[in-house]
Amino acid sequence: MNPETSNATSASAPDVLIFEPKTEGHHLPWLRMITEDLLAGGMRLTLAIDDRSETRKRVTDQLGEVLDRVTVMPAASPEALAQGRFDPLQVAQCLEKSGASRVFMPCFDEIASALLRRAAFGLRPPRVLKGRLGFIYHRPRVLMPTGLSLNRILKQRGFLRLLRGGWFDRILLLDEFLAAEQSASPAGKIFSFLPTPSPRTYGIPRAEARRRLGLSEDKRVFLFYGGGYRRKGLHLAVDALASLQENSSAFLLCAGQQPKDPELAAGMKRLEAAGRVMSLNRYVTTEEEELCFCACDVVLVPYIKHFGVSAVLSQAVMADRMVIASDEELTGRRVRDYHLGLLFPSGNAAALAECIASASRMTDAETAPFLSALDKYRPQCTRAAFAQSLRASFKVVD
Repeated sequence: MNPETSNATSASAPDVLIFEPKTEGHHLPWLRMITEDLLAGGMRLTLAIDDRSETRKRVTDQLGEVLDRVTVMPAASPEALAQGRFDPLQVAQCLEKSGASRVFMPCFDEIASALLRRAAFGLRPPRVLKGRLGFIYHRPRVLMPTGLSLNRILKQRGFLRLLRGGWFDRILLLDEFLAAEQSASPAGKIFSFLPTPSPRTYGIPRAEARRRLGLSEDKRVFLFYGGGYRRKGLHLAVDALASLQENSSAFLLCAGQQPKDPELAAGMKRLEAAGRVMSLNRYVTTEEEELCFCACDVVLVPYIKHFGVSAVLSQAVMADRMVIASDEELTGRRVRDYHLGLLFPSGNAAALAECIASASRMTDAETAPFLSALDKYRPQCTRAAFAQSLRASFKVVD
């Protein structure tokens, strides 16, 4: 990573600092998409990232040749990066050092809590950020009217104070319903909707994908993809499948690292012994991910109290697979409003089992309406939709 590299665009192009200090989960894939799309819009970019030697390989593997087209600088001190401690002062220092005209944060949530609580008491961010701070707000609970607590009230007060004071440059929301509401507000011009894209398309024929994974053709395969944490509901899927009759055609394909949970491990072991589950309990490669989505019939999204978007939902849509999801928050609303699959009360394993049993018995005629709905919703899950919305928020056109 060459800190002096910045030769992709002309000197007159808009210059933007992208502050992204995290390297796990969605952070680097989103950073790559954002960087590629803004570069394609003619911008000059500086990336403030985790440039420590221990994370460098992960960064270079994810960002690849994109790093040759941008300037790179450390987002914070090695100690702060190691501890995951980030604040507005670090963002301001990077902005000043970069000489950029504005800063964009792919995940405002990293500094939001401290920033908004301080603002509630009149403590403003560093002056250099005023009117120059743009971001994607992944979990904007401060904009929601329900579930208020003292902490939430303080953050709302701080957010409104900064919003009305002209501190924010642009705010991208991943919730189309919330974005529409905010766009109608007095400060609506700085709000916009950013679709959640699937990282790829899925084109392997189902029979071939099953053959390569060693899955039977006579099973109705339900995919659980991602970390098997309790908040993601894998234990619900295991309990639901275990409650079905042994002659059920339902089969669980579980792909992703599972936590050390003795109860979950015991349940998985019983299903494996009965030949009712295949578990890829490890890091799943890009190729294996595509095989899993192409091999399954239905994708499970049984998240518990999940606020925000689900990338797995976008992947299911791109793979042309209906879902079974928890009936709560944004994911539940999308599945309901766009008719993307079946819903069950969040946290209810028995209700999930009923949905799995129902989906196992569905005929082609019964699944046809869901497939039609998936076709209509699919354009919102494309990389092109993401790029168009992102560049539009910067007033950049192709």
